[in-house]
Amino acid sequence: MAKTVYPSSFAHPRYWPTWLAIAAMRVAAWLPWRIKLLIGKGLGLLTWRLARRRRHITETNLRLCFPEKSTAERRHLVRQTFVDNGIGILETATGWCRDPEHLRHRVTFKGQEHMHRALAEGNGALIVGVHFSTLDLGGALHSLFFPADAVYRPHDNPLFERFMTRARNRIFGTAIDRHDLRGVIRRIKAGHAVWYSPDQDFGRHASVFAPFFGIEAATVKLTAKIARMTGAPVMPLMFHRNPDDRTYTLEYLPPLTDFPSDDEVADATRINAFIEQAIRKQPSQYLWLHRRFKTRPEGEPGVY
Repeated sequence: MAKTVYPSSFAHPRYWPTWLAIAAMRVAAWLPWRIKLLIGKGLGLLTWRLARRRRHITETNLRLCFPEKSTAERRHLVRQTFVDNGIGILETATGWCRDPEHLRHRVTFKGQEHMHRALAEGNGALIVGVHFSTLDLGGALHSLFFPADAVYRPHDNPLFERFMTRARNRIFGTAIDRHDLRGVIRRIKAGHAVWYSPDQDFGRHASVFAPFFGIEAATVKLTAKIARMTGAPVMPLMFHRNPDDRTYTLEYLPPLTDFPSDDEVADATRINAFIEQAIRKQPSQYLWLHRRFKTRPEGEPGVY
């Protein structure tokens, strides 16, 4: 598929919908919390009804990952996943467009002592995060306690990419293109903590197959590679919106021990085990809308 070519001037009419979306996010960030929840739930339910392809992907993921649940339970979880990801759009707007200090009273941060000890060693840290709907707001809340850089995927739309990167640079310090491995290594070796979320399918060439909810999933090898190249501790980080929909919990677990090993599959399996542990706390807040099992082992048919 040919890559979309965008005009060079941001004043071009092609960008007018993007400007409108940016304006909407800036306005949404300042709405009362109750209104944000209502709008987010409405967006989620609308998407659940209209986005048949994404609904099919979500249904497939949940059927594979939660076979122990009944059909009715999974149907409810699919619906709630769209609701939580709809709320996540408003959370992202809040994280990008407002000072996170106004949310400090809504945060409980557990396990901070693990990161304090890791940073005191002077080798930086590799934070392992997860693609929850709360991802960018979680990053903003994390910045209230610890500075961190973040690895991200650039957006194809240049105007939205500029808006997103400026927001993330404010939250994280430095937003690093996921293809810039040297930049990641350089920042960690300079003593920085770098946030990386290794839970998406980037294809066969970048991955090994390791179990994720009991399903062989293409899992990136980069987590272990970065740890090996830097000697940095690998810090698992959980973050969720609490059931009251008004407060959040961030939690550092102890750094992974004896990681990396000489076994790429074993290392990927450990990372997936943590991600699965985090998801099981609030499964509907995970980004089940993406094709996590897109790449299959040789000879296996596609699942979507």
